Amino acid sequence: MIIPSSISISRQCPGARLPLVALAIMLFSGSAVGAQWEGYQRLTREELLTLVAQSPQQAKPDIYAKNLSDLDLSGVDFRGANLSASVLNGAKLMRATLDRCNLTVSFLEGADLSGASLHDAILFSAQLAGAHLTGADLTGARLIGDLRGADLSKASLTRMNAAADMKNQSMGLMRTNIVNAKAMEADFSDSDFSRADFSFSDLSRAKMRRTKLYLADFSGAVLVGADLTGADLRNSVLIDTDFSGANLTNADLTGANFRGVRGLDTANTAGTRGLP
Repeated sequence: MIIPSSISISRQCPGARLPLVALAIMLFSGSAVGAQWEGYQRLTREELLTLVAQSPQQAKPDIYAKNLSDLDLSGVDFRGANLSASVLNGAKLMRATLDRCNLTVSFLEGADLSGASLHDAILFSAQLAGAHLTGADLTGARLIGDLRGADLSKASLTRMNAAADMKNQSMGLMRTNIVNAKAMEADFSDSDFSRADFSFSDLSRAKMRRTKLYLADFSGAVLVGADLTGADLRNSVLIDTDFSGANLTNADLTGANFRGVRGLDTANTAGTRGLP
């Protein structure tokens, strides 16, 4: 996933402060992994809880650009907090409440968000590679992020906007990357994942009812038993994709690349458009 320029970030995140520019450069250069996060205030769990508790009820907690990596934050209520540019790599966020949080350009690599609630959260340019999101609820969230190797099994990703950002392409197309991930029985229904990359991911028994998947890449993906009723798969890449036992009722596959596709003969294709 390409990270936007500082101009693009400030447009997406009004009031963004200078560290976002440095983070964007760091991410783009690939130097974020193993970074020491010099200059980022390191908080303990107790300091964080105090900061959240001291925020006025009418104000959202400001936890901007803090280093919270590897902390046990399970069950913490961050509701509405500004966590943009914060470092949560390896953090334990099981059952945490992150509803309406701003997680723009945040780092959650390897974080455990199992059972966490992220209703209407902003995850623009979020780094979630290897994160555990089993059973997490991202209903209504805005997502453009890197979820390579993430576990989204049984997660709720309904009514999300996870489509590529067509306005910010100065450094290349920004899209959601769910490559080599686990998303068995995840629910993507009524969401927009146009141009997302699902290559080599296991989406067995996933629900993608009425999901917009225009120009999405499913190369090598497993969609065994998945429910794609009414899904928009126009111009998608289905190279070596396995649709065994899938439900493609009324789905639109017009213009899709079917090279090496498997399992269509066992799928429910009633009303399906664009079949080879």
